[in-house]
Amino acid sequence: MYDDTTERRRRFAGAARDDRPDLALLCLLIAEEAEAVAAGEPGGKAGDAMTDAAQIELDRLAGSLPALGRGAAPVLWADALAALLGERHGFHGTPADYRRLESSLLPEVLRRRRGLPILLSVVWMEVARRAGAPVYGVALPGHFVVGLGDPQGEHLLVDPFDGGRVLSEEDAGLLVAGATGTPLTPSMFSPAAPQEIVLRVLNNIRAWAAARPERSDVQLWAVELSLLLPSHPARLRYERAELLVERGDFARGARELEEYAEVIATVEPDAAETVRHQALAARAMLN
Repeated sequence: MYDDTTERRRRFAGAARDDRPDLALLCLLIAEEAEAVAAGEPGGKAGDAMTDAAQIELDRLAGSLPALGRGAAPVLWADALAALLGERHGFHGTPADYRRLESSLLPEVLRRRRGLPILLSVVWMEVARRAGAPVYGVALPGHFVVGLGDPQGEHLLVDPFDGGRVLSEEDAGLLVAGATGTPLTPSMFSPAAPQEIVLRVLNNIRAWAAARPERSDVQLWAVELSLLLPSHPARLRYERAELLVERGDFARGARELEEYAEVIATVEPDAAETVRHQALAARAMLN
């Protein structure tokens, strides 16, 4: 199976299974993984220092918000967050940010004030939460945003990618249609669980790396972290096996292809047979 032996990955797996998962910590552990793999090192004190600095920065930003109190109207929280994060500190996104891995790494987003919609939303959520605001993430297809207030009562949506602009339902529909071509449905406004948000962050990293074959190392660790989440698509096991074969680890890749074939054999026998042939081809590469 995938490597979960490092302390960093044990921490990630433990944090993901916590009764109340710490979203900021999980995103910071993703960044630690990226840094450690890029440096060819197991991580450790340097990663801890990066994580501590990011948590301190989130605390500092939260301390700069006015003391509105949890009962304040959502629009007051929206205005305060937009003034602090969007205007004063310049957090926002641009199309160019989709081309950078750093846009998916929380410490870099805090440093650059730029990132993908979901990472900017994490900043908004974590700063707001620390300040006592009723806040939650909304995983609109193709564009993550933030909800403030009671999802079943008085609430509003803001778009951190656009500096915290308040969104009407029509605005949200246009975002979804522009990103996916699909219409907006009420279920899309449901609050996103921390593990769901983290899986989406990792999916973005996987997609970034898949478009760059020379960065299969990034795709591999993103898959492996995804597999440590309590809920994940089974097909990620197949993706990992393929990556191992592509990277020349034929023995492990073949073994995992065989294991995946066994998992899907009862429901997808034809697909399982195809995967078994792939495993045989991988084992042939060992000779």
